[in-house]
Amino acid sequence: MKYVILGGAGHISNPLALQLLADGHQVTVIGRNAENLSTLVSKGVKAAIGSVNDKDFLVQTFRGADAVYTMVPPTMEPEDWKSYFAEVGSKYAAAIREAGVSNVVNLSSIGAHNRDGCGPVSGLFRVEEALNSLEGVNILHLRPSYFYYNFLSSIPMVKGMQIIGSNFGHETFGLAISDTADIAAEAARALLDLDFKGHSHRYIYSDERTTAEIAAVIGDAIGNKNLPWIAFTDDQMLDGLLAAGLPREIASNYTEMGAAIRSGKLQEDFKLNRPANAGKVKLEDFARQFKEAYEAL
Repeated sequence: MKYVILGGAGHISNPLALQLLADGHQVTVIGRNAENLSTLVSKGVKAAIGSVNDKDFLVQTFRGADAVYTMVPPTMEPEDWKSYFAEVGSKYAAAIREAGVSNVVNLSSIGAHNRDGCGPVSGLFRVEEALNSLEGVNILHLRPSYFYYNFLSSIPMVKGMQIIGSNFGHETFGLAISDTADIAAEAARALLDLDFKGHSHRYIYSDERTTAEIAAVIGDAIGNKNLPWIAFTDDQMLDGLLAAGLPREIASNYTEMGAAIRSGKLQEDFKLNRPANAGKVKLEDFARQFKEAYEAL
């Protein structure tokens, strides 16, 4: 079969493309930079270099594909982050319709049932909405939980202040967390089986731990057995993100997402529709990755 994968050589798209290739399929990966895709190309993947905002490029690349994997590439300079997601989602929907694609696996997020109030995740609601406007196309939205690798951005705080935290969490606050390897594996299964019909979504998580446990496991891995999880106020969170150099639009949206996690709004539907099985990568596995990144900084 022929697959088109968006996301370049990202944490999910890269292993996903390699898995599909290993199973004997034709794989095209869309990216913005040819050099970043050179390793994939050397292994037999075809590169398509272009912009997700170029509908004609997307149509040309999607045409003839048995299935497409969509995700919205990150941007650090949006005037309105949620509108950016909506615009890209609309381009994807138009290109899928014009190219005649029948099957789509879309990377969304836990919490994407919320139109508003969840920061960038509410942007992903808009992507789902745009894709769900397509008739006669089978669409599966993957909704993974909070990514492990989000914690890597806390390394300067852990090193400098000997704390870890966000604007959510407390001693018994449970957080569902996902590893990108588990997400890629689920995306590969969906694309290989094509057993989804109509418009549906599927939750993914690798582990579920309290924020106190997260701090303890990460602290133990780096030799700080007393590393505490600190719950910041929204104002403290916003100020910290701005001080770290994030644009105000990005910082405000991340703060809104953290507040939605704190209130339970982000995880509410996941808790009602929890998958029967978690992924393979547990918090202790990620802690070893955290240690490597911590020591390398």
